[in-house]
Amino acid sequence: MPGKSLRIVSYNIHKGVGTDRRRNPERILSVLSEIDADIIALQEADRRFGPREAVLPPMMIERHSDYHVAPLNVQTDSIGWHGNSILVRKSAVIRMSDIVHLPYLEPRGAVVAEVEFATGTELRLYGMHLDLSGLWRRRQAHALLTRYANAPDMPTLMAGDLNEWRPNGGCLLDFSRHFDFAPCGQSFPSRRPVGQLDRIMMNSRIELLDSGVHNSALARRASDHLPIWADLRIR
Repeated sequence: MPGKSLRIVSYNIHKGVGTDRRRNPERILSVLSEIDADIIALQEADRRFGPREAVLPPMMIERHSDYHVAPLNVQTDSIGWHGNSILVRKSAVIRMSDIVHLPYLEPRGAVVAEVEFATGTELRLYGMHLDLSGLWRRRQAHALLTRYANAPDMPTLMAGDLNEWRPNGGCLLDFSRHFDFAPCGQSFPSRRPVGQLDRIMMNSRIELLDSGVHNSALARRASDHLPIWADLRIR
C-alpha cells in the first residue's frame, strides 16, 4: 500500500564502543529496538583494522533483532564495506545490494540496496561514511551522484555520516541539487550534541513526514553518535 509510512535510521555505531569505552554490540541492537525502523544505514559496523570483523555478528542480528543484513559478500566475517552496512526488516525482500567504490584519501566506500517491503513499497538506499577531508568528500559525493543519475526515477534515499560541519557548504551543496535533507538535528557527540554530521536525504519521489534524533539514555551511552531517523511516504 503506497500510503503506508516507513522509518529509516542512520547510525554511526563507533564499532560498538560506547561513551563508557566498553564494546557492547547487544546495546546497539537494544537502541535499534527502541527506534523500530524499517531500514537502517549503519556506519563503523566493522572493526577498522585486521580482518575487519563485524561488530554486530550476523548470527546475533538474526537471533536478537527483527532485521537481516543486505548481503555484500566482499569481506569474510564482515557485514559491511568499509564499515557501511544496511539492515532491513525480515519481512522485507532485498532485491539488490552492492558496494559502491569511492575515490578516497583514506579507505572509504558506500553501499546500496533496493528493497521491497511487505506493503509493496519499493525504495533504494545508499549508505555512506564520507572522508574527513572536504575535497575528498566532494569527490565522493560526485561519485555517488553519478551512480544515482543512472536510475533517478526510483524512490531513493541517501544516509550516513557525512563528516560535514558546515551547515550549507561542501558536499551538502552537491547533494542538495538532487536531494532534500531531513532536518533531523544534531547527533554528535552523543553526550552533548553540537554537530549535524549524520544526514538523511531523499529524492522527489519521497515525502518526509517527520524526523529527529533518537536521544535516549541508552543511545547516549551506546556510541559517540546518536542515531537519526526519518518517517517517510512514497509519493
